[in-house]
Amino acid sequence: MSTSVTRRTVLAGGAGAAIGLALPGSAAQAGGHHPASVRFTLDARTLDGGEQITSVTLDTSRLGPIDPAGLTPGTFTVHARATSPIPMAPGDLIFSEYDLDRTVTAARLDRRGNIVLELSHAEGQLGGGTLGYIVSRGRNVRLDLVYTITQNTPLVRRHGSPVTITRFVQGRLSNPEVDAFSHHVSGSGLKYRLYSPERSPRQSRPPLILWLHGGGEGASLPDDYYDNETTLRANRGALGFATPEAQRIFAGAYVVAPQSTSYWMEDGPRFAPLIREIVQDLVRRRRVDPDRIYVAGCSNGGYMSLEMTVAYPDLFAASVPICGVVEPLGGDGPPLITDAELASIHTPTWLVTSRDDDTVPPETNTIHAHDLIPRSLITLYDHVVWNGYQFPGHWSWIYVARNDPSRNGTHIWEWMARRRR
Repeated sequence: MSTSVTRRTVLAGGAGAAIGLALPGSAAQAGGHHPASVRFTLDARTLDGGEQITSVTLDTSRLGPIDPAGLTPGTFTVHARATSPIPMAPGDLIFSEYDLDRTVTAARLDRRGNIVLELSHAEGQLGGGTLGYIVSRGRNVRLDLVYTITQNTPLVRRHGSPVTITRFVQGRLSNPEVDAFSHHVSGSGLKYRLYSPERSPRQSRPPLILWLHGGGEGASLPDDYYDNETTLRANRGALGFATPEAQRIFAGAYVVAPQSTSYWMEDGPRFAPLIREIVQDLVRRRRVDPDRIYVAGCSNGGYMSLEMTVAYPDLFAASVPICGVVEPLGGDGPPLITDAELASIHTPTWLVTSRDDDTVPPETNTIHAHDLIPRSLITLYDHVVWNGYQFPGHWSWIYVARNDPSRNGTHIWEWMARRRR
């Protein structure tokens, strides 16, 4: 299901359009048989380290059959500019803004006859991300993206004269995994995204997986920024449970990702009933199996996962808190979850963290919680490394999103799926 088009996905007034070179045989000169303008889509993927634009698709199918042999990485130039969608205070910092040329690694035709420009991208590579992190707010925001396409050589067609496009118009941001989640707002005003499984009418009631995001994916209310998007674009936490592998393991599961109006740790006991309201509504309207509701979350959401099992001890079949916060960061003030509350948790719990986490110290948080929660499991990594790239130690949610933690040959998704309330 596609996301709603917003001011950030379609740029008003033709912004982002680039006039091509005035070469012979341009679309404007082709006797009016071909459009002078071509729209293009920004194609994105959520990598383990966050969403990046990995290619651009030009809507060229109406130009007639294009000879793929005439396409090279140098046929087009792609320039990208990414800026904050909200005003920045003097001296404030936002990470990941950029203004640069994207390297085109390949040019090809898709099955519809559209030109796809593959762009260089990699974990940690600057210049392709869709999110920016504003330091003073501790929040990720969806960057305003302006992509400018320039055609350098005419397109060779199988029939007719060569074509040079005179104008490129930026269209929507497309990420199939993100777009598979629909937008919703609860009765109390909490926004959430929902993945609905494919299932036959005769299938038994499906389970529900509740994903609780980290601190960087909440709203920034002083700026009225509440996007219901960054929860799916910042990491693969929720997306992992919607993959074909996970859906096979859970035999089809709903995945719900609510977005905090600030951050869960601000007032967990207040947010808990708002989250439960969403869960209960889905149980009622989507015929979710009430005995197979699972909760998982990272960092701030790891805390909230624990808070939910404290507040509602009989709601969940299993809980997976990842690098969750138990003690206040900095060591000042009372614990967010007391020792007595941890000891009272009887929901089957599997905790995950990395020993080199320097944001949420493992010893006083995850390891401490494991020591107190009866019969809980724990996976401790030394570092967060995936596909040869080392991420910050705090990002241990990457392992859960890839179903990596295991015990006695059983991986964490299988362990969750076997649990019943």
